[in-house]
Amino acid sequence: MISAVLGLGNIGSKYAGTRHNVGFMVIEKLLTQYKPLKLEREAEYDRAEITVAGSSIIVAEPTNYMNNSGYAANALLQDYALTPSELLVLVDDFNLPLGGIRIRRGGTGGGHNGLESIIEQLETDQFPRIRLGIGQVPESESVVDFVLGAFERDDEEVVNEMISSASDAVISVINDGIEQAMMKYNRNPA
Repeated sequence: MISAVLGLGNIGSKYAGTRHNVGFMVIEKLLTQYKPLKLEREAEYDRAEITVAGSSIIVAEPTNYMNNSGYAANALLQDYALTPSELLVLVDDFNLPLGGIRIRRGGTGGGHNGLESIIEQLETDQFPRIRLGIGQVPESESVVDFVLGAFERDDEEVVNEMISSASDAVISVINDGIEQAMMKYNRNPA
């Protein structure tokens, strides 16, 4: 059962709205829907509690940068005496089309530095995650520039729909379990 949700991203206004911060965007959507509206600071992460179907769920964002996300995940699990299987991670994925959503029980980091950091710190890749499609990296652009760049204005509708669907998917994982959520939300947009 999921007890905590960790949205990955980079802290600071410089990174707000960038492709790498879609995990943060989903956390912000959950805060808007379920109140409270702001996160409280801990040593390695900002967090709040929301109530979903009578259960208290921790939602959190690392207070360091993407490549060090594992420290926040490890601290969150220790602070709340949770196992990796109780932590749902929200992460961007440039291997998925823009707007695509993939829910998985576990697996490799797939070259994503945030996931790789979590796997290293937790010493397992067996934690659920929701991968959020940010589209493929153009040949003319580096991976770093792409993920740290803002979405194109033409993509805003698709991104907003993905964030909303991902927020619903988080609630589905919590309420219905990961298998049901996978059947309902795993998709590639047309």
